[in-house]
Amino acid sequence: MKHIIILGDGMADLPVERLGGKTLLQYANKPMMDQLAKEGRCGRLITVPEGFPPGSEVANTAILGYDLNKVYEGRGPLEAASIGYEMADDDLALRCNIINLQDGKIITHNGGNLETDDARLLIDYLNETLAKPINESLGCERVKFITGIQYRHLLVIKGGNKHITCAPPHDHPNEEWRPLLVKADIPEAQETADLLNELILKSQELLPKHPYNQAKVAKGERQANSIWPWSGGYRPSMETLMQQYPDIKSGTVISAVDLIRGIGHYAGLRIVEVEGATGLADTNYEGKAKAAIEALEHDDFVFVHVEASDEAGHDGDLELKLKTIEYLDQRLIKPIYEHILKMNEPVCMAVLPDHLTPVEMRIHVGQPVPFLIWHKAIEPDEVQQYDEVSCVSGSYGLLKLNEFMQALMTEK
Repeated sequence: MKHIIILGDGMADLPVERLGGKTLLQYANKPMMDQLAKEGRCGRLITVPEGFPPGSEVANTAILGYDLNKVYEGRGPLEAASIGYEMADDDLALRCNIINLQDGKIITHNGGNLETDDARLLIDYLNETLAKPINESLGCERVKFITGIQYRHLLVIKGGNKHITCAPPHDHPNEEWRPLLVKADIPEAQETADLLNELILKSQELLPKHPYNQAKVAKGERQANSIWPWSGGYRPSMETLMQQYPDIKSGTVISAVDLIRGIGHYAGLRIVEVEGATGLADTNYEGKAKAAIEALEHDDFVFVHVEASDEAGHDGDLELKLKTIEYLDQRLIKPIYEHILKMNEPVCMAVLPDHLTPVEMRIHVGQPVPFLIWHKAIEPDEVQQYDEVSCVSGSYGLLKLNEFMQALMTEK
């Protein structure tokens, strides 16, 4: 049996008063997910181990069955793998957002929905005006900025110490940024923390001078006026999914997000890029569905990740998040389901989010998420629709971490 996971990043939510106390999954028009829940089996999953942040890098790695205590090194190294940067043993790689600050506060974690082509200009500018002078003064290439996608980039510190505390910017909207500067967890990491904070402060002097941001000011739009490094680590050591699960001979990951591609890289999955996949609500759902259908023809395992609901949740946009759930349902899940019905070989499909991104909180929340598992021969349970409340009574009960992957792979 082949297996496919469809993950709506941040899709789960809390009850919303404006929706009559319903969650967005309860309120949204999602007939396909509800049908799969009715025909399949449901449950809830704890995706964030105790002591770990409720981020996508943690939750998606756990969903794929990995022990975070053994493999977790933060987002930076995963995104380095996706970008194609081969980390050296003494590299500290950090995720580096380009964000928007106003009146001493973090306004957006995404630099006003920065586009990749514009971001590349800013990253090149930072390497020339910020990294190069530091490297020249040290007589080595210590600091390097590497372009990623949209607002998500990479900062590599040669010889950096990972024992630091960095605040994820998406967890602190409308909060003052100065108290959130990098802190050393051990004395040996103080030099790294000081260097990162120096880079943050100098970026706030340099970025507003760039023509891109000056044009933004002239239009009355938000600037991409500060870097914000976080979630750093060293090169991880992970077994592939093929080494862990003998039934998986080959696999594919489909995502617009560097982080997810990086997890897929270390998991031994083939990375498929889809034209028009943006990580936002305007992503190419049909293109992702087509890529997943093609992957099912020759791979045993397919992981399809859609970021849109998470971004809408961080923006606090209720209507947009509802649309992203409905788009996922009709424009991606439905065509994949209809194709699976025609396939000669059985396919097991799972649908779930990685974590909650409540629109009224605008941050990640590490509560259990609802999931469904479906295939043609599965014996249904009593759940009639897919949402956070209904799945409580699902026959899988409450699973933890790698128990989900174990349950999925035992479906024959």
